[in-house]
Amino acid sequence: MTFSAEQTSPTSDAVAFRSIDLRGRTLTLAELRAAVPRAQHQTVADAEAKVMDIISAVRDSGFEALAGFAKAFDGVEQAHPRVPESALTEALASLDPAVRAALEESINRARQFADAQRPAVVDVPLGDGAVVSQNWVPVARVGLYVPGGLAVYPSSVVMNVVPALAAGVSSIALASPPQKEFGGLPHPTILAAAALLGIDEVYAIGGAQAIAAFAYGVQGDRGEAPILPVDVVTGPGNIFVATAKRLVKGVVGIDSEAGTTEIAILADASAKPALVAADLISQAEHDPKAASVLVTDSPELAAAVQEELERQVATTKHTVRVREALSGSQSGVVLVDNLDQGVAVCDAYAAEHLEVMTADAPAVATRIRNAGAIFVGDYSPVSLGDYCAGSNHVLPTSGTAAFSSGLNVTTFLKAVQVINYNRDALQQVSTHIVSLSDAEDLPGHGDAVKIRFRTGG
Repeated sequence: MTFSAEQTSPTSDAVAFRSIDLRGRTLTLAELRAAVPRAQHQTVADAEAKVMDIISAVRDSGFEALAGFAKAFDGVEQAHPRVPESALTEALASLDPAVRAALEESINRARQFADAQRPAVVDVPLGDGAVVSQNWVPVARVGLYVPGGLAVYPSSVVMNVVPALAAGVSSIALASPPQKEFGGLPHPTILAAAALLGIDEVYAIGGAQAIAAFAYGVQGDRGEAPILPVDVVTGPGNIFVATAKRLVKGVVGIDSEAGTTEIAILADASAKPALVAADLISQAEHDPKAASVLVTDSPELAAAVQEELERQVATTKHTVRVREALSGSQSGVVLVDNLDQGVAVCDAYAAEHLEVMTADAPAVATRIRNAGAIFVGDYSPVSLGDYCAGSNHVLPTSGTAAFSSGLNVTTFLKAVQVINYNRDALQQVSTHIVSLSDAEDLPGHGDAVKIRFRTGG
């Protein structure tokens, strides 16, 4: 089935926030996924081909490749990407006191939430002398990615580092793109946030090449200090970072494919148009490819939000960037018959951030299955989660929230099962083991049990 989207007729200054009308239609999940706004700017295949070349170059040429990418992508000359400890100390000392206070509050709230997430050890007795346990063990080393580009993200330092520390990870490395205006180092606010959290292994590496360096490690063949490979890579980024994480998954663990940001808002006639518009803009200012989607059963609200967008976009700082994001194929309003259909659309879209602005928003929020994070009511905007809610803002994008979770303490933990049976306990199930091993034509499994009960066993 083909769905037509009514494209707003743009002028040079208009926000071409398109409309997709699903009213009066009964759609399957596959049809809903095809109907919701999605970016068309670049295919995954295009990104994969480029990222595979980058990963291969880093694996084959190490620091030489990293220096080449720093020059090509970031315009900086780089001898070694490791950030000197003195730069971290200086950045923290020079940090604006108001920003430091805000970071400290963000760290405090994130730490409280993260500390509460660590799962308990489980011991299950299955009979006399038979105990099966599940222990949670932190991975040994992690690589955390903090994006650069059009904005500065010290908050992403907090969101990556705090749950890793709460999990008990002993070795933490952080990478962020080099900045030409700061002498080839990451932005000083990024460095200050790292220093505030006690992270001293920081690299000026951006994009897919940072993910490759963490996944495979980089050996110093001319006396350089190596970059040791990690067990888990986390952090948000653009399509190239998300693609790199997908391609190295299996070599290392990843959190999720946290790519270019997106927001969906499920709203009814009770929603305040000014708040809806402001929240759509708040995510659109991240990137021209950011996605901002409104799902509503109220055409009147949709029209009022369009008017508010025109008004607010004209006065926001990053007007051009925001207008491009809101006018892109990845953004728009989806008109539905009722909240039931709206919930179905939101589950099909599986937004990174989902705001619920409806009557009885808490009850409606409980009906949502697929979202990276759900923000309930007028006073829980995505901006709160970006900085100071205590939740984590590293979340799955591009529909992957249907099967993956946002960054949390368990991202950095492994569940290790421990089996402890004594002789009597094994004997109680020995005949079952032999029967099953014979049924699977693996008699050696049964023999490994039988030998324990032979004379002298």
